[in-house]
Amino acid sequence: MKERTLVLLKPDAVNRRLVGEILTRFERKGLKIVAMKMLWLTKEKAEEHYAVHKGKPFYDSLIKYITSSPIIAMVLEGESAIKVVRKIMGVTDGVEAAPGTIRGDFALSIQNNLVHGSDSVESAKREIPIFFDDSEIYDYQLSDEKWI
Repeated sequence: MKERTLVLLKPDAVNRRLVGEILTRFERKGLKIVAMKMLWLTKEKAEEHYAVHKGKPFYDSLIKYITSSPIIAMVLEGESAIKVVRKIMGVTDGVEAAPGTIRGDFALSIQNNLVHGSDSVESAKREIPIFFDDSEIYDYQLSDEKWI
């Protein structure tokens, strides 16, 4: 089933110059970028995005981390996009993530784990509007879509 999912390339991905590498992995898999921008999250936007973690011991450090530097926000589209993105990212803890995944190849912690991806259709529907207006998300055809 064709889905859309939010993906964030976090401050460590931007500062370690891994944006191109990470984007390449998603595109080579066949996912389509339908929205993308660089932004510096405000504390308010970060709190809205991570509201599900409010009250947890790591919440304050998570907000401080995600607002410490610019991020890349994007919406990816494709067949089972949510599941596919989560497989490509690897498990949350970079130490436990399988080699070949983004986190398995580049992350060594739970917090500085380079990427965020929506974990369900419901999460994607809640998260995407935090970062993008409808006018910033594009419907278009790629010439290779029938092959993917």
